[in-house]
Amino acid sequence: MALILSLALAALANAAELRLGMIGMDTGHSINFTELLNDPKAKDHIPGARVVAAYKVSSPDIQSSWSRVDGNAEKLRKDFGVKFYDSIEELVKNVDAVLMEDNDARRHVAQARKVLLAGKPVYIEKPMTLSARDAIDLFALAKKHKTAVMSASGARFGKEMQAVRHGKIGRVLSAEMYGAATLEPTNPELFWYGVHGVESLFTVLGPGIETVTRKSSAKGAIVSEGRWADGRIGIFREGNRNAGKAVGEKGESTTVGRWDGYRPLVQAIVTFFQTGISPVPEPETIEIMAFMEADVLSKARGGQPVKITEIMNQAGRKIPAN
Repeated sequence: MALILSLALAALANAAELRLGMIGMDTGHSINFTELLNDPKAKDHIPGARVVAAYKVSSPDIQSSWSRVDGNAEKLRKDFGVKFYDSIEELVKNVDAVLMEDNDARRHVAQARKVLLAGKPVYIEKPMTLSARDAIDLFALAKKHKTAVMSASGARFGKEMQAVRHGKIGRVLSAEMYGAATLEPTNPELFWYGVHGVESLFTVLGPGIETVTRKSSAKGAIVSEGRWADGRIGIFREGNRNAGKAVGEKGESTTVGRWDGYRPLVQAIVTFFQTGISPVPEPETIEIMAFMEADVLSKARGGQPVKITEIMNQAGRKIPAN
């Protein structure tokens, strides 16, 4: 199976240009990503892939979704020559890989299943799913159909973030990330926007989360504290700007939360489509979902710590080993 997957991905990588399909276009990413890929004159243009097809979908109960989708779809059609299909099943027949840019994670599992069943690699807009169990199931489905799945926040690929992840300050002992945590009633708590800050914690601390405790600041802002199995601590704090601090064995970084635009993320996605290897390890993505699930439970229990093993037991699964 590994050999077949390797050969299939090599064929994709050797293609003159990957044909990408897009599902959902109710966020600015649909335009930002397409411009970087399709416009050779764009600042920071990324060669090697092009959005050629799309399937339009939006959420009637999310104002920021239904109010954007028609305008974004028209721009994709008019400015970038993207062809629209009436179903995901038709879309996947005409592309090499898929970008899922639907901001409503309630639909991610059903949409991703159709792509993976067709044997096509897929990038899923954060958050990947609304539960650790669903994330595990999608990874398993991808393996069964000899393809791959990736999900990530652009915050992960900031230059300083990656430098710290790869040892700039040695082994990271603790980290605090600040960022917006706008809530949307249809999607649970941090899953809507706080995922950026949570994923930033995992980018520098890696997997191994043991407990999560929901707290709050004096002004009522969300504070979520994670304790890793080896005693390290990662804290997400709701704030007006993206910022962060990581303390390591060889020093600290106070600019680790800096965002460097969309290009690093889109480049990582294209490389993933070309190689089939996600820059985000599967256990790490699963633990990010489990962290946010545990945070919801902790809040419901009045701020009591929630063990990640409880989340995984509910899913009937174990976190895959690194």
